[in-house]
Amino acid sequence: MSSRTYYDPLHQSITLNSSIPEEKMVMELIDSSPFQRLRRIKQLGPAYLTFHGAESSRFTHSLGVFHLARRAINHLSGFDSGLKEQKFLLYGAALLHDLGHGPLSHTSEEIFKIKHEAWTAKLINSNKEITNIINKYGKGNAQKISDLIQSRKAKKNLIISLISSQLDCDRLDYLMRDSYTTGAKYGQLDIDRIISAMTIAPDGDLAIHPKGIMAVEHYLVIRNLMYRSVYNHRLNEVCNWLLEQIIKTARKIGPKKIWADKNMSEWLWNHEEMSLESFLSNDDIITGYHIHQWQESSSNNLSNLCRRFIHRDLLKALNISSFSSEIRLEALAKARKLSEKYCIEPDISCGLREQIVKSYHPYKYGLRLWDGEKLQALEKVSPLVERLIEPNQSSWLIYPKNIESELSTEIEKLKIKNK
Repeated sequence: MSSRTYYDPLHQSITLNSSIPEEKMVMELIDSSPFQRLRRIKQLGPAYLTFHGAESSRFTHSLGVFHLARRAINHLSGFDSGLKEQKFLLYGAALLHDLGHGPLSHTSEEIFKIKHEAWTAKLINSNKEITNIINKYGKGNAQKISDLIQSRKAKKNLIISLISSQLDCDRLDYLMRDSYTTGAKYGQLDIDRIISAMTIAPDGDLAIHPKGIMAVEHYLVIRNLMYRSVYNHRLNEVCNWLLEQIIKTARKIGPKKIWADKNMSEWLWNHEEMSLESFLSNDDIITGYHIHQWQESSSNNLSNLCRRFIHRDLLKALNISSFSSEIRLEALAKARKLSEKYCIEPDISCGLREQIVKSYHPYKYGLRLWDGEKLQALEKVSPLVERLIEPNQSSWLIYPKNIESELSTEIEKLKIKNK
């Protein structure tokens, strides 16, 4: 018998035992090159430029999701012993759910126009190293795991809910982990209480015992606060916007006038037909190297954008969420006009970053309470959760520092107009 232990800042010891077949599979998947690539992809993308401790990787997060999924199914197997047969499926999906992330995690989905769930499914089904490991422990398991991740398909609905729902193991880990690494104090979940309150509803799907309602309410409030204070932080929005403009500008320049290696060329100009090899070749290091090199581009727009990002010479951002959509566009037009006045290219210095976030979706795999007699929707029992259904919209006006004083005057005029 052999075992290994990963020491995690959140979960302490995550120990795997090779005498347990499903854990031996996990050990082999961890050692595969596609999974090791996740060490080179930051969990929070460019958020390290805002929160200097946000340096953790998708590798670390994925181990945490597996750990929580293992804890959850071991607890739930006390209600349904048949769940033990689903461990290969659950462990594989929990560990590999982020395998298809591009450089800088979710940021790459915006800038490169890819879907990480789709690429995760492709890699599980088509990368020989991954596919062979999974199918060695059960014929057809690779397809089942990819279907679970990409399409929410599985024989047991409860397994689906542990991977993708309003209270899945992915969200539980990233809220705690992102809070820890950014230094925010919101993500201190009562994870023991949440898992102990997990139960099985009469239809076989996941439910929460009423004893855990406050821990779940706390979790949902934390999610709301983390989006407002971390994920949608104004400087994080600026950094994401800068990256978006860098890739957009590079694409516009074209392959004949800008340097890019073979694999990055596919990411930039042929992402719809990109090979698995080219996909796996790109990570934070490779993308960062190209951005570094493009500082010397003959295109002033591209070089200026890259220098801003590399040297953290960030643009300013103003919260204009309270403005109507028409007034927001008018504010952007004012910023562009002022930038031109100071001979600053508005296309690479002025923009809007808008997000709509719901802390709770009652109709998107919503949560239910089950006390052994009565099954109820969580929002029908909890007034707090019901209020969290209301969407939060954020709108940031991005602009260069040079125009700040004059723009402030124009914004005051728009505030009067917006009333």
